[in-house]
Amino acid sequence: MHNAASLNFYEDSYSLKKTKKTVKRTKEAANFSLFDVDPITENQEKTFRAYESGKNLMLHGVAGTGKTFISLYLALESTLKGRIDKPVVIIRSVVPTRDIGFLPGSMEEKIAVYEQPYDMMCSELFRFKGAYNELKKRGFVEFSTTSFLRGLTFHNNTIVVDECQNLTFVELDTIMTRCGEGCRIIFCGDFRQSDLYKSHEREGLKTFMNIVNRMNSFEFIEFSKDDIVRSALVKEYIEARLEEGIV
Repeated sequence: MHNAASLNFYEDSYSLKKTKKTVKRTKEAANFSLFDVDPITENQEKTFRAYESGKNLMLHGVAGTGKTFISLYLALESTLKGRIDKPVVIIRSVVPTRDIGFLPGSMEEKIAVYEQPYDMMCSELFRFKGAYNELKKRGFVEFSTTSFLRGLTFHNNTIVVDECQNLTFVELDTIMTRCGEGCRIIFCGDFRQSDLYKSHEREGLKTFMNIVNRMNSFEFIEFSKDDIVRSALVKEYIEARLEEGIV
């Protein structure tokens, strides 16, 4: 793979010795680079083409197809190459524990639970553990739940809305109406994986998809079992589940 975009920073490193001597601390330069990601399946290729053509995206389909991974990559590449001059904003719901008051810790610690997938993805995208926190620290990435969007307007941001099957129509509507000038937005989800309890809430994504499907600025891409790239085991499981009529 070739490096697609990079930025430099200084990383603290520690040289530990099993003696009573003072731990030696050094500072060394590190290269923080986003590695190229190539589309693997036909629908991933379609996603890349649509994004490069300036489209907003609705990526819908079964688990394991790389929807969030390629969305985050495309958003970060645009930001790090300077095509977008504002941070990538990742938005998701706090379902299944929608009442995050039951989680231990401060508000930041509670929300951090829902950031773990992006931490892992960024570690892979940059081949650097801790890349996600460094991106946040340097203002390249912001994370928000749907609880804190009222009254906000985003300008010139790329917004990745993940796990959108766990958002009600009101939440999806709120996110769309926060988009100011110069925004790009990518929705990722699968209505079959919803953690919402009430049927009318689960129907919100279908209604929302019908609306964006009417919009010329959006490309709607449906990912199927043929697009599963996570593992052979996941693909076999999804295929067996679909054969059983479980959607």
